[in-house]
Amino acid sequence: MTIIDFNSLASNKLQAWKSSVVGRVGAANIKVLRMDGQPYAEETHDYNEALLVIDGKLLLRVEGRKIIVESGQMYLALAGTPHSVLPGSYGSLVIIDV
Repeated sequence: MTIIDFNSLASNKLQAWKSSVVGRVGAANIKVLRMDGQPYAEETHDYNEALLVIDGKLLLRVEGRKIIVESGQMYLALAGTPHSVLPGSYGSLVIIDV
């Protein structure tokens, strides 16, 4: 069994908002990235995307609504749902693509 320290992996990333795959469970990719307060443009995927905040806060805009995801919480962006990151998001984010 492998232990993954998401906070260490995220904080050691030189470039914010650039995820890297740290594992797979079945067909799901598990990725980690560092959020640095900058916004991230709207995107839409053809798969579900779980956004799990390990440390800090994620501010999303989904279908015109502001969503705040805090440390220990997860937002599930369903396939086909446009979402963007608002300024002020910071910390460690785990993304699970299903």
